[in-house]
Amino acid sequence: MGLEQFRSPWWQPGGHVQTIWSALYARRHLRGQTVRAWRRERWETDDGDFIDVDFSSHAVPAAAPTLALFHGLEGSSASHYAQAMAHICEQRGWQLAVPHFRGCSGEANRLLRAYHSGDAADVDWVLRSLRAHCDGPLLAMGVSLGGNALARWAGLQGRAAADVVSAAAVVCAPLDLVAGGVQLGKGLCRWLYTPMFMKTLVPKALGKWQQSPGLFDKARLQRARTLHEFDDVFTAPVHGFADADDYWRKASAKPLLKQVALPMLLLNARNDPFVPVHSLPSVADVSTSVQLWQPAHGGHVGFSAGPWPAHVQAMPQAVAAWLAQWLQHTNLQDQETGNG
Repeated sequence: MGLEQFRSPWWQPGGHVQTIWSALYARRHLRGQTVRAWRRERWETDDGDFIDVDFSSHAVPAAAPTLALFHGLEGSSASHYAQAMAHICEQRGWQLAVPHFRGCSGEANRLLRAYHSGDAADVDWVLRSLRAHCDGPLLAMGVSLGGNALARWAGLQGRAAADVVSAAAVVCAPLDLVAGGVQLGKGLCRWLYTPMFMKTLVPKALGKWQQSPGLFDKARLQRARTLHEFDDVFTAPVHGFADADDYWRKASAKPLLKQVALPMLLLNARNDPFVPVHSLPSVADVSTSVQLWQPAHGGHVGFSAGPWPAHVQAMPQAVAAWLAQWLQHTNLQDQETGNG
């Protein structure tokens, strides 16, 4: 069931290849699977903004489980892992919901704020809204940035998290944002991945400046070439942090992992080019509710498997199987207490 011993195909050497190939070239669905469109709902937030939630469009039984998937930096329901998970949920008879962080659904959000790695408040609002929206059990999954935000939410909520979701999985999250930020600012990472993120982050930030000229130093933003520089001039001040270093420290989920009381899986490949191996949590860093999977291979949200050109369903399949065991555990508890 697990990915602890996962190995990438021999023709994908190293974390960079495993990351890039999975995102760009590996198949998101298997042969014979139907590619379905998403069904979008726009939810008005309490602060006068909106969050777009894409639901899988396959038919599900009444009171079916719903899996909420929080995407990564500049991700969406079009991300390879979201599309692969949609097929896994269809096989299991689950509904998949992909809430988009503000500004990531293809339309700029209304407020001057955007989103950030520690956005536990929006995670909480979305999960509680889904809990009220869905008849069946609610599960949660966060990928990369969305995984750190989800893990931070679980740590802050403590035992109260179990009143909202049955179990959660966090995949390839930079739980130590300082270490992850430094990693993305040097070497190949700076040249391979940072420009990709900056290509969309900077225009979105400039859109906020157009809404409110003087919101931040526009000239500094246009000179920014690293995520640290971007976070220092935009993300941190706009979201109430002193600077990028203050943001990275305060938004990291790793210091809160001992407070997690919800069944939670933390999956990190040890060759993830975004997340240095020395920053990964150990058993000593987490509560007894947390299970660690740290395979040698996989890259950053990669885990492609199978014959050429490979597919990216191995990770979603293993994560869904891990989450499913907690649905069975909850059902048994309900039967024993007479609530089923």
